[in-house]
Amino acid sequence: MPVQSVPVREASVHFRLLQQYLILLKKYPILTKSVTSGILSALGNLLSQILEARKKAKNGVPVNEIDTAGAARYAVYGLFITGPVSHYFYQLMEVWMPTTDPYCIIKRLLLDRLIFAPGFLLLFYFVMNILEAKGWEDFEKKMKKSYWTALKMNWKVWTPFQFINVNFVPVQFRVLFANVIALFWYAYLASVRK
Repeated sequence: MPVQSVPVREASVHFRLLQQYLILLKKYPILTKSVTSGILSALGNLLSQILEARKKAKNGVPVNEIDTAGAARYAVYGLFITGPVSHYFYQLMEVWMPTTDPYCIIKRLLLDRLIFAPGFLLLFYFVMNILEAKGWEDFEKKMKKSYWTALKMNWKVWTPFQFINVNFVPVQFRVLFANVIALFWYAYLASVRK
């Protein structure tokens, strides 16, 4: 029995969104990854605020309003830093460590975890400090207080996901894959940086 194809206009909204995303990803890869990163970063911050508000409400502590400026800072970071930097990092990784290299699985993971992760986390702290209009002393204080803790948590949480991402996810989808995981990671970072 032949299978009928479904015209796009009759397809589900999810399918049409995915199809449009794939078209944009092919036509404008950096812009698409950057906008996606900005949106998911902001959502991660909002998730953090909502979880914190629920925790406070449960303990009878007064709840603050949603900090839209905080979500905007995360959106800016995702748009201008996460999207483009991640795009180029994954592209360069393909060149530096092609799949023809017998040790590429290990090399890619080590590059990501030991070089990229510490540097990217440092960049996160630095850019957020600037976006919050805070001085060098605040930056040093936050670095001393929480950078090492956040980096260790990064290694614990991200390592299995990045193993899958850098070795098995097609390169054009790596930023998206990481952004979905980052949705929850940014919720964590927003809570530890306070």
